[in-house]
Amino acid sequence: MKATRRAFALGALLAGTVGTASTRAATPMQIPLWDGMPPGGGGPDGVPLWSRTGSVTNVVEPTVSVYRPARPNGAAMLIAAGGGYRHIEMGKEAIPAAMWLSTLGITAFVLTYRLPPEGWRSGRMAPFQDAQRALRLIRARAAEFGLDPRRVGALGFSAGAHLLGMQSARAGWQTYATRDAIDAQSDAFNATLLIYPIVTLLRPYQHTATRRVLIGDDPSAEESAAWSVQTHIHADEAPFFLVQAADDPISDPANSAILEGACQSAGVAVERHLFPTGGHGFGLGRPGTDTVNWPQMATAWMQKYRFIS
Repeated sequence: MKATRRAFALGALLAGTVGTASTRAATPMQIPLWDGMPPGGGGPDGVPLWSRTGSVTNVVEPTVSVYRPARPNGAAMLIAAGGGYRHIEMGKEAIPAAMWLSTLGITAFVLTYRLPPEGWRSGRMAPFQDAQRALRLIRARAAEFGLDPRRVGALGFSAGAHLLGMQSARAGWQTYATRDAIDAQSDAFNATLLIYPIVTLLRPYQHTATRRVLIGDDPSAEESAAWSVQTHIHADEAPFFLVQAADDPISDPANSAILEGACQSAGVAVERHLFPTGGHGFGLGRPGTDTVNWPQMATAWMQKYRFIS
């Protein structure tokens, strides 16, 4: 997506481009993920760049932004927006989702993760290191935010769904060397919601920015499988909630179907909703399509798993 980019403060984004009477909120607390340089070092200089629609590039420092509800219920959700690992769709996906979750009493943590093309020496591992660290950080600070460490979920969109889907399926994988007491915390989610997810990098579903950024144009079948979410699904998984539109031009609807099948084969609880129209990147729902119903469906699902009382 081409856009004129300017440096925006997050507060200005909330009050202007994204903010409305129903979504405007105080600037959230931002917490750096790493004490000092992230694993491997490198990365861009300057400040994060925000497009007019709230897409972020030039991620200088990975963080989580904390959206605290007026009446916290003890549950937390780590949110990762999409963008093909080339940018992060904060304005269309992550921030509105955080606002919505906060109305349900869920404390939302929006992840600003490193983008592999931006010169990080950890390369394709950088966003996965950030996701794993963010989840551990949430649990390490659970008492501070009044959270139940057994009620920490994931909400991912598109490539962000690939990122958190991989973390959910591969809890315990060592993406970086242990640094401190935070890394002693569990990195397993208790519930995983994936919205129009990129799941598989295998042929014939390889035509995505996610696949090109992570494993290039001509990977082996083994490498493609290793970086596909469904490969790592196992019996101990937390439940999955999946949403997609049948006319999605970016993530073939087979992606969520493949993940649903993998969950069913492993005995993992899964609920999948396939809407007839809505395309890709519909966030909390595209007006005029049934995709506007998914937040209500997700609310009922989260009640089932005690994320909402």
